[in-house]
Amino acid sequence: PDVPGPLGGAFAATLAAWDWDVALLQEVPPWWPPQLARACGARAFTAPTSRGQALPAARVLAARRPDLVKSWGGGANAILLRGAGATAHVRLRLRLTPERRVLHAVRRDDGVWLANLHASAHDARRAQADLERASAALRRWAGDEPVVFGGDLNTRTPVVPGFAHAGGHVLDHVFMRGLELAEPAVTLPRAGLSDHVPVLATLRRP
Repeated sequence: PDVPGPLGGAFAATLAAWDWDVALLQEVPPWWPPQLARACGARAFTAPTSRGQALPAARVLAARRPDLVKSWGGGANAILLRGAGATAHVRLRLRLTPERRVLHAVRRDDGVWLANLHASAHDARRAQADLERASAALRRWAGDEPVVFGGDLNTRTPVVPGFAHAGGHVLDHVFMRGLELAEPAVTLPRAGLSDHVPVLATLRRP
C-alpha cells in the first residue's frame, strides 16, 4: 500500500484486509485518506478537523515518529466507501473551541447516509451536546432515508436522539436509523495501530 511510513503502510494493509463497505476514521493524518482509499479499493471523503497548524513539519515527523507526533499529525476525519457511488457529501462545523469538531456525511447512491464524528474530548456534557447537534443535522439532511452514524463519540453513554444503538466499545460507537442489525457488532484486533479498538457493525434494511 502506498501510504508513507511504517505505521501508514501497516494501517493500510490491515484496513484493506478487512471485509467492510464503509469505514469511518477519525483523527487521521490528512494526507492518508486518498492513499488508504487506493489501498482498499475505495473512495475517500474527508473533513478537516483540528491541529492542522503545522502540517508540513508534522507530516515529515509523523512518518518517522508517529508516537511522538500523536494526534498533532492528525487533522482529518475520513469516510471510505467501497463498492458504491455517492450523490452528496456534506459537512457541519459543530464548534471551534476548545478544538474544532466537524460532522460530515455521505449519501450513498442507494439512499443510505453514512455519517462520521469525532466528538469533543474530556467533557462528556460537551460531547453529548455535539451528538445532539449532529443528530438534528442528520435528520435534516437525510429526511426519511436510512442513516448510519458512528465515530469516536468521547462518551461511554452516548445518546443520539432518533437513533438506535448498533454497537460500540468504550468511546467508539455506531448508531442507526431506518436499519437493523444483521448480526451483533464485534470488535476487531487493532494490532498496535491505534489507541482505539475498531468496531464492526453489520446492518441491513428491515
